[in-house]
Amino acid sequence: MLLSRENIGKIDASKVELPEGNSFELPERVLQFGTGVLLRGLPDYFVDKANKEGLFNGRILVVKSTASSGTDEFAEQEGLYTLSIKGIEDGREVVRYSVNNAISRVLSASRDWQAILEAARNPDMQVVFSNTTEVGIVLSNDKITDGPPASFPGKLLSFLYERYRHFDGDTTKGLVVLPTELISDNATKLKKILHSLAAQNNLEKGFLTWLDEANDFCNTLVDRIVPGRLPKEEQQQTEQELGYQDKLMIMAEPFRLWAIETDSQRVKNVLSFAEVDDGVVLVPSIDKFKEIKLRLLNGTHTLSCAAALWSGFITVKEAMQNDAFNAFVRGLMKNEIGKSIVDQHIKTQDVEDFANRVIDRFSNPFLEHRWENIALNYTSKMNMRNIALLEKWYTKNLVPPQHIALGFAAYIKFMDTTEQDGQYVQEINGQKIVLQDEFAPALLNHWTNRQTVIHNVLRDDSLWGKDLTTYPEFESAVGHYMDEIDADGVLKTIEKLNATWQIEY
Repeated sequence: MLLSRENIGKIDASKVELPEGNSFELPERVLQFGTGVLLRGLPDYFVDKANKEGLFNGRILVVKSTASSGTDEFAEQEGLYTLSIKGIEDGREVVRYSVNNAISRVLSASRDWQAILEAARNPDMQVVFSNTTEVGIVLSNDKITDGPPASFPGKLLSFLYERYRHFDGDTTKGLVVLPTELISDNATKLKKILHSLAAQNNLEKGFLTWLDEANDFCNTLVDRIVPGRLPKEEQQQTEQELGYQDKLMIMAEPFRLWAIETDSQRVKNVLSFAEVDDGVVLVPSIDKFKEIKLRLLNGTHTLSCAAALWSGFITVKEAMQNDAFNAFVRGLMKNEIGKSIVDQHIKTQDVEDFANRVIDRFSNPFLEHRWENIALNYTSKMNMRNIALLEKWYTKNLVPPQHIALGFAAYIKFMDTTEQDGQYVQEINGQKIVLQDEFAPALLNHWTNRQTVIHNVLRDDSLWGKDLTTYPEFESAVGHYMDEIDADGVLKTIEKLNATWQIEY
């Protein structure tokens, strides 16, 4: 039995949360660019949850910008798909299933452009979602009269211009635009591109005024791991358990965050789906959430990565099952990273709450997050995510951060590679890891003098943008942990460090 509107009544509601029958009749209120799993696992999840609770009461028209293939499965299942949520939440393992009925139609931009423009005349339309990857928000030479324009901004501008003309510039018919692309100031950049495209297309001043005054472009930050399709065997087992087939079933972790930057009451009224889940936050600035995520989640990954690989761990969940490594990660986040970023905007409670959720996320037994993949572009990640932490730490402390120093020592040791056929390779426990790091040649060159390698790496401002040896005793702390690692290995070194401190809550 295939998941479809006709078969909903035959599905056991005790095993999976099902939509109400009247949800199929809700009007289209959202235009969504993209069919990717992040959109289906996060924004579409919030819309569906709100609809199930009698709020928002709107469905999503999805625009698929790539070739028309891929819309057939959505048509066959009438937009329905199962969201499988699996992971750790508040320290406990959770598994739950929900049939999502937020998507009403999926249209191909190349095949159905006129139907998409017709949706611009829909008075119920209120919101735009997008996730077109980082390269989607770019300026091109699009003509909005093309059917369709090539770029995502071109398509959006064409849609907005059609809406402006149809409603004769009615300022109540503007939209709330929520891009989820993983770039800073995503909505601000998108709006700037739309202005440039409008000028290229010689659009009238009245439209530009309407674009600015009737529409709200909100910067957003999204955070949820959505691996997508289940492995084949797990998919089959889940379908057997739930009693139906689902070609669109995807998995997501329990954690979810969508921070939306706005202080507009109009926007808050439109985004009523935010009321049903504390994973959606509407705030005047999302900077706090960006900083917390960058430092506590991404920064912890990077500072733990080499230490985990030297300890023989393949995946993040495997590392977190080791008591010593788990304690190291907790200490790194709570005693050092967290204390470094606490300020007038980021409170201690913010750090504790997010750190506890990171522990849950790292421990998720259903995710195969490989440390080898986290090591991609290692040096750039270390610079972007963690160097600013040292400055923050030393504005509050006179002694070096021990966990960060250990993480740095393991990283420097990891960059002692061999060059093989133009590639830089690290071998750990008989496993070869090919680095994808533009700074690997420079770091290997520093290793030609092993007596001074730590000093030379830390003072290389081409890597870090500053001389890290100027931080009091940081070089000596990194050297101490390098010696310990060489003598006893990473895990023993971590165990000794763990014995010298306690997590402070």
